[in-house]
Amino acid sequence: MQNAAFVASDDIRSAFSAAMSAMYRAEVPAYGTLMELVAEVNAEVLDGTPMLRQRLEATDSLDRISQERHGAIRLGTPAELSTMRRVFAVMGMHPVGYYDLSTAGVPVHATAFRPVGAEALSRNPFRVFTSLLRVDLIGDEALRVEAEAILAARRIFTDRAVELTERAETRGGLDLADADRFVAEILKTFRWHDQACVSIEMYHRLHQQHRLVADVVSFKGPHINHLTPRTLDIDAVQTGMSSRGIEPKAIVEGPPTRQCPILLRQTSFKALDEPVSFKSGSGGWTAGSHTARFGEIEQRGVALTPEGRALYDNLLDATRKMIRPAADGSNAADYVEALSRTFQSFPDTWDGIRTAGLGYFTYSLTERGRRVGSVHAEGVDQLVADGFVRFDPIVYEDFLPVSAAGIFQSNLGDEAGQDFVASPNQKRFEAALGAGVLDEFEHYATIEQASIDECRRALRGVQAAE
Repeated sequence: MQNAAFVASDDIRSAFSAAMSAMYRAEVPAYGTLMELVAEVNAEVLDGTPMLRQRLEATDSLDRISQERHGAIRLGTPAELSTMRRVFAVMGMHPVGYYDLSTAGVPVHATAFRPVGAEALSRNPFRVFTSLLRVDLIGDEALRVEAEAILAARRIFTDRAVELTERAETRGGLDLADADRFVAEILKTFRWHDQACVSIEMYHRLHQQHRLVADVVSFKGPHINHLTPRTLDIDAVQTGMSSRGIEPKAIVEGPPTRQCPILLRQTSFKALDEPVSFKSGSGGWTAGSHTARFGEIEQRGVALTPEGRALYDNLLDATRKMIRPAADGSNAADYVEALSRTFQSFPDTWDGIRTAGLGYFTYSLTERGRRVGSVHAEGVDQLVADGFVRFDPIVYEDFLPVSAAGIFQSNLGDEAGQDFVASPNQKRFEAALGAGVLDEFEHYATIEQASIDECRRALRGVQAAE
């Protein structure tokens, strides 16, 4: 149990998420416009669909919608990743899942740091998709050696940030004053820097290898490259961005529009071309620019079981074999049509998804179940059929590699997607991380089973009382 004098990790995470959002809003004004649009769309959806509002209220999910965010950062070395794991642990965020983006032409692999467990997620579901540059995928050996030397020389955390992280680890937490200092110090790691740590010549060499390589290596810190609010209707946001003077990417990544959302749908506005000063050999600075930061929106659906995920992956792969979306959006309409047609074979009712074993759900007693109870039904399906138990979809809290790569590429330019030999290496990533990543399927299955067990205990208790 945490010492009462210490600030709860959930509260530190909430404070950091709010501070990050305020910082990014000041740095990227279009993000503020996006937040206003999302808030309006969400309000309209809730007003127009009372059943959705009731479902969100019943599962204590309504309040978290407006505060929900995920961010993304790109790290350069194993040491940076290991320290970042320790920093996020202070906020109650743990590495979930392994993502290899080399298969989609992006030289990184990644994990998502996020809270786990229903209570922590309901308090604040802040997530950070954290990528580690695959320096081994830089084909130019001389450039690879230079890039490694540049990364080895930088320090992305302040001394005070490291000291406070160590204090939290040794003492088991932080008091209020230290928690406030911790948030302020860690925020410095994520700030934008308009002065590069390389010359413009080196930047162009890195950029020629891959835009993302230039983004990671050329700066003294892993600036947050986007923050993502959650919407209840991503298609409405996609349409509404243009009217706000924001240019959206051509397609929404992930599954098509559905009555019952699955997994994760994402869209974004184009990355900003921002002025940057590069080191000059004369000790001065050379004016230039860099494209990295953008705005993103997400709509989250039900978490899928391994069977559901396999079906999703197969349908997405089948669609992309027919037509692959172009970065410039020239075939966007054809791709969306093909995607919708292919996904007709995926059930689009909550009961259809559940009975086919494709998604994860939580179970709770209905009013009838709370009043009557039954011990004759052996399985949860019968309890549902008898009206004693209701089911609600478990929100997918994680990410999709193909979608993440699609977002990266649409914001990095047409030439961003390059051919790399697919080389997933989870062991190497976990060695750099200094810990194993949690399995998302086990996590969702545990939540589902715990809710079933609780229903059975409650029903036995009701009958015993009678």
